[in-house]
Formats: sequence, structure tokens, C-alpha cells
Amino acid sequence: MIGRLTRFWRQPPTRRRQRLGFLWAGWVTRFWHGPRLRALGGGSIIQAPLFWTPEYIEVGNDVLIWPGCRFEGIDLDTASAGTAPRIVLGDGVSFQQHCHLTAALHVEIGARTSVLFGVMITDTDHRYDRIDQPPALQPLEVRPTIIGENCFIGARASIQAGTRLGRHCIVGTNAVVRGDFPDYCVLVGAPARIVKRYDAASGEWRRTAPDGSFLAASPDSISPQSREPQTPDDYPKTSP
Repeated sequence: MIGRLTRFWRQPPTRRRQRLGFLWAGWVTRFWHGPRLRALGGGSIIQAPLFWTPEYIEVGNDVLIWPGCRFEGIDLDTASAGTAPRIVLGDGVSFQQHCHLTAALHVEIGARTSVLFGVMITDTDHRYDRIDQPPALQPLEVRPTIIGENCFIGARASIQAGTRLGRHCIVGTNAVVRGDFPDYCVLVGAPARIVKRYDAASGEWRRTAPDGSFLAASPDSISPQSREPQTPDDYPKTSP
């Protein structure tokens, strides 16, 4: 106990204030938010949501949610939707500030996934078939959105309805993601495409073609130790 207090006082004032804020937020999460959530694991911290519907949210162990997030379950007519909305945050998930997550059916974030600031995740699309009515007033199209374990979602990315990300996927900043993507891939762009995948045979992350196939290794990607000498400077120096 004395050792922990000593380490605490050795930290800069800003870090001490932050840790005290976490301590307070943990108590608020457990005793105020906990009874209203569908499920709450141990050690989780939820800081000052902008707006949320806790009755539809399941929070695992050691989840961290920074301030200003909006997590909303959209309660459609159960006769047509068939089920209540469900938002599942796995163990160790973290959301930075000002993220927006909406679910009319099912959105699930796998364990230990990190979501950076300003990310939008949804399982709904507004239809726009009728031109005499604003899209916001037209029916919703709902498809489950699932993000696998150990993913990293870059700042301001958008994960669209029906997306399924495999395990350990890396999503670049500002990417717009829709579709099914395998385990161990890197996605960038709008619309997002795979630019790298993990190659189990070589134990390395390798660049890919648009169809997801591995590109042949370029000379620049070969280590100097394994590359054939190209210039006099590439040959080892010897003493006279």
C-alpha cells in the first residue's frame, strides 16, 4: 500500500489528477451506471456519456470509455424488427472521446479492441428510394455489425452497417468500411480496401493487390543483409 502511494505521488500532477478521475469514474460506473446496464463486468470505467441507452448495452471486464461518446440502441417496432437492439463491448475494449455507436439490432466489439476518437459504428442505413421524402424519415435497413478481437480502429473511421471485421484488423484514419474482411489485415481508404495482410508462412505483414493476393517482394523491402550487392558501397569494406 505504501509503495503504491509513493508511486502515485511521484507522478506529475496531471497524471495524479487523471488517476483520481478514473477512480471516481469507476465508482460511478459500478454504483450508478451498473444497475441500468444490461450487463457490467469488473474494473470497467465509463466517463460522462454524451447520450446513451444503457438498457441495451453489455459491458465486459476492464472496458474504458472516454467522455463525450454516444452509444444508442434504436428501439424499432419489435413486431417488425423481431428483437431489441443489443450493443456488446468485450473485455478490455477502449473507446476514446466523441465516438458514435448506434444499433437497431446487433453491434459487437471484440475483446481488447481499441477505438480511437471520432469513430462512427452502426448497423443501420437510411433508405433513400423515395424522392418526395427526406432520407432521415425513410425506413431503416438493419444488418448486424461485428468487429473481431484485438482490432485497432483509427481516428474518425466509419464502420458501416453489415460490416464484419476479423481478428486483429487495423483500420486507417478516416477509412469508410463496409463488407466482410478476414483476420489479420490492414484497411485504408474510402471505400476501405485491404493493403496488407499477415502471411503466416513468412511471419510477416505483406502488401496485397486489390484482390487481396500478396504482392511479390520489391527490392526495397528486402533487408540489406539478404540483398545482392548493387553498388560499390554495398560491398563490405576491408582494411588495406
